Amino acid sequence: MDVDVRPRSVVPGRQRWDVKPVLGRPRTAEVLAAALRRIPGITQAQANPVTGGVLVRHDARVSATDVGRLVRRAVTLVLEGAAEAVAAAPQRPPAAEPSPRAERGVLRPVLAVGGGVAAGIALTRGTALGKQLVALGGVAAATAAVVRKAWRRTVDATRDLSGTGTGTERHPLLDIVGPHRRRLYGASALSVACQISEMALGTFLGWTALVLIKGEAAPLMHLGLTTASAQLWGVAGLVALACAAAAGLSYSSNLQWRRLGQDIEHDWRNHTYAHVQHLEMRHLEGERTTRVAGALTEDVRQLGAFFATSANDLLQLGTSVALLVPLFLLLAPQIAWIAFLPIPVIAWLSFHYQQKVAADYADSGEDRARLHSQLVNTLEAGATVKSFCTEDYEAARIDELSGKAQESSTQTDRSTIRHAEIVRVCTTSSMAATLLIGGRSVLDGSLRFEVFSPLIGLPQMLLVRMNRLGGIVDQYQRTLAAHDRIQRLRALPVETDGTGGPLDAGKVRGEIVLKDVTFAYPGRPPALEDLSLTIPAGRVTALVGATGSGKTTIAKLLMRFQDAQCGSVLLDGHDVRDLPRHDLRHAIGFVAQDPFLFDGTIADNIRYGSFGASDEAVLEAATMAEAHTFIATLPDGYDTLIGERGAALSGGQRQRIALARAVLKAAPVVILDEATSAVDNETEAAIQRTLRVFAADRTMIVIAHRLSTVRHADRIYVMDKGGVVAEQGTHDELLARHGLYASLWRLQAGELAA
Repeated sequence: MDVDVRPRSVVPGRQRWDVKPVLGRPRTAEVLAAALRRIPGITQAQANPVTGGVLVRHDARVSATDVGRLVRRAVTLVLEGAAEAVAAAPQRPPAAEPSPRAERGVLRPVLAVGGGVAAGIALTRGTALGKQLVALGGVAAATAAVVRKAWRRTVDATRDLSGTGTGTERHPLLDIVGPHRRRLYGASALSVACQISEMALGTFLGWTALVLIKGEAAPLMHLGLTTASAQLWGVAGLVALACAAAAGLSYSSNLQWRRLGQDIEHDWRNHTYAHVQHLEMRHLEGERTTRVAGALTEDVRQLGAFFATSANDLLQLGTSVALLVPLFLLLAPQIAWIAFLPIPVIAWLSFHYQQKVAADYADSGEDRARLHSQLVNTLEAGATVKSFCTEDYEAARIDELSGKAQESSTQTDRSTIRHAEIVRVCTTSSMAATLLIGGRSVLDGSLRFEVFSPLIGLPQMLLVRMNRLGGIVDQYQRTLAAHDRIQRLRALPVETDGTGGPLDAGKVRGEIVLKDVTFAYPGRPPALEDLSLTIPAGRVTALVGATGSGKTTIAKLLMRFQDAQCGSVLLDGHDVRDLPRHDLRHAIGFVAQDPFLFDGTIADNIRYGSFGASDEAVLEAATMAEAHTFIATLPDGYDTLIGERGAALSGGQRQRIALARAVLKAAPVVILDEATSAVDNETEAAIQRTLRVFAADRTMIVIAHRLSTVRHADRIYVMDKGGVVAEQGTHDELLARHGLYASLWRLQAGELAA
């Protein structure tokens, strides 16, 4: 069986797939997710029938190719099982239980159109009261069935997406509003009042026609306005009052809705960003930065925008229906059914459209994310692009990605416009039919003109709002997709603290022991395998060796950016996994291979993490890192703005700023990972002299490729491929052994290897 299954993104330990067969089929999505979760090596599986997306998390020992094969096989088996169930269906009585496909493809249009048919039959047969009740009842039943089924499908999709761990079946919109329900109720009340005032305005305008055509309006007679002139003045006053009320209530309601949208956007961005800040590094590194940034900006903005605009439109539409139905039923039941006949039809069309274009929205969002990612990467790699003269190549890549994004957006836009125009045809047809049937009722005397004239303008208000239903559903779908992406991000696990007691950085001696440590990155061979070594307290220990020998991995394990899969990492005899992460990291100063500087001043970057440090302490740290000399030559000194990622500084200057930051922290343990690789030999020698003073009574771990950086270390570990210790000792001891370290030293010193 050929199935429409294709990967959307594949990173170590996680894959996202587009599985079209689950689109709009909650039961199939549930069965597929359950089947995937039962496969050994699959740790988590979620299938979303709204977007057709499948998320699979798997053990690092299972290759990406094997996971792809398992996903395709599981989809095939699930669909074959569904096909067998359909094939067996004829053995049952025909009306026993419709299949999900038949229910989805037949039930809704039957209910929608059937309501109109029932209305027509009721209009031609039976008593007058029966005709009115059955006609309107058929329309109401069809509308209720369509809306109820669409709502339940969305709730089911949310439950399938959230998995078994959340235990919630709240609709996504209720989840988005969160603690702002009271604000929602207040804004809703203002919208209802605004809609009532607008309908009152339409009624008053209908009275004006009565006065001009018949010379009087009965409702105004009851107010004591007996002459046509008095009634015109009275109607003018009522119209002015209604206009003022509608304008004031519209202003207040729109303001409240927009404030609600801003509050929702603010809360979701802050809470999601706080969650991202506490994600485990392995999950944060597995996500594209642009994808995370997109969730925190565009997707969060979509949540607020829906409540700022579309929710208000939807509520006013519902208010119009709730007011006009009883009004027409009481005053003009003859035309009630034709006035409201488009409602179930348009509702079905809108929800059918929502289901149909869900996959298009997912594809469009993915294409835009790829385009944005490539744009950012290319702009950040400007020097590399120019040095290889690949400007035209990168422009062609962007052109190709932009074309794909444009194509997917065009497909979505085409569906949106088609739906809106179909809705327009339905509404205008209903207006013409209402005028025709209502006019005939007036002519044959069954409907008084005094009643028909004020009512004739009111359905237009409803039908105009019905034309917005396509846009509302469009925004609704975008909001669900944005909520889905944000929830995926918030579902990633955060860092957990150990079960041990707090760690006082002031009492840390700094002895570090790695005992039988094994660690492998997902989908890769072990970076460290059964490694054991000791880093004595208060000493300078160096880690040298070839690229990929596990030097930086040791630093990550000590900082608990990663956790050892076997063995233990001890700090003063305590397993670092048992220590609170913040206490552990407060006790360690860390300078990474590629130090990150924030967009701000030099002083702000040195003071980062030690925000209360004085200017004198900042200057002292910069001096020790050999940064003060070049900072003093800048026009603004320590107040110099350095741009994003320190773009205004050279690589060596950025490293010295990062080193000054670690010196200012004054932690009992300091890790320098290639911290001086970009500085010249003279500056490095000066830094080493000052660091000897700083390293007194501190444990310092120096990771370097340049052996001159570590020649004065108290102990040097020479790492080899596979994360094993090939040699250890002082600089002189290792040279005397004529081993790997001695060979590297001779190579770097310009001598021929023996």
